[in-house]
Amino acid sequence: MIKPWIFEFCTAFAPPAGESYDAADCERDFAWYLEQWVQAEASGFEGIFFSEHHFVPGRFSPSPNLLIAAVATRTRTLRLGTMGNVVPLYEPWRLAEEYAMLDQLSGGRLEIGLASGSGPMEFRAIGMSGDTLRERFAESLEVIDAALTQPEFSHHGRHWQLDNFRIAPRPRQQPAPPRWMTGLSVPTATLAASRGYKFSTGFIGLDAVSTIFAAHRQTARAAGFAAGPGQLGLRRMVYLDDQGSRGAQLVRAALDRLRAIMRGLAPAPNAAAGAVADAPSPRHGVPEVADEECIGGTPAQVAEQIIDQCRRCGAGHFMTYAPGLITREQAGRSLQLWAEVIPLLRRAEVSEGAHS
Repeated sequence: MIKPWIFEFCTAFAPPAGESYDAADCERDFAWYLEQWVQAEASGFEGIFFSEHHFVPGRFSPSPNLLIAAVATRTRTLRLGTMGNVVPLYEPWRLAEEYAMLDQLSGGRLEIGLASGSGPMEFRAIGMSGDTLRERFAESLEVIDAALTQPEFSHHGRHWQLDNFRIAPRPRQQPAPPRWMTGLSVPTATLAASRGYKFSTGFIGLDAVSTIFAAHRQTARAAGFAAGPGQLGLRRMVYLDDQGSRGAQLVRAALDRLRAIMRGLAPAPNAAAGAVADAPSPRHGVPEVADEECIGGTPAQVAEQIIDQCRRCGAGHFMTYAPGLITREQAGRSLQLWAEVIPLLRRAEVSEGAHS
């Protein structure tokens, strides 16, 4: 079975030509998104992962945990998570407290995603060095895991000193809600696996994905944790359309735009440019965006492509995000058509992939 998720960037839709994006536009976009997220439950989506971005024009998800709280009151079965919170920007004990609250408020539907960052501009903007980022991330994982899984713990590190520490409330899911990491490399995948975290990736080609996923499975098994398709998620840009040729054409245009931005040949995404995935610039080692990143067509065509990719790499979860360069109406119709795709994904069988 392939479990389908929405990976949500909360990207602003372009206002009419010549008009600036203001508070009223933001209010309308939030209202539209909330309506779509509620509909996602009726369409059969497993859940929604909200991304976290700071200081990026055209995106408004600096606090994804607030979005989880808002959607939790409007839904009953949808899993709700982050992919992921930018951990070095937080006090880890406070983040653990929020996770416990959200798990209780959602009735045990929380999925926790942890990330070291979603782009270098965030840390440059606040003057945090790369060394500090890495130190805070590594130490924060220790604090968050202990706070969620142990009634009481002590921690003595470089950044935090905690004695006989406990959080309240405790999470509803025991010993803790599912935890995820997202990344583009074997070291990140093996770090996730060694801590019992699930792992997701995107942008890169299936050969690279398969190698990374194989490393996650091997490390997870060696550490005594669950391994296999249920621990792995593939993220791709998807556009569904009643006319398959139009959908395929749009994602090709979106792929060209995404590659240009990643190469640094285009400006950062804004309200007019639409959504672009969360990765550092090419100057920080991000590989070329693979052709497989973009999937488009009719529901039957899209389902076939998703199932093929998930089977080839061994992913039991699929995370879709919307391409840029589309209108609110196009995005809404694409989400409606997912109701025809999801049953096909849930009936598909997935083994451990080509590089097991």
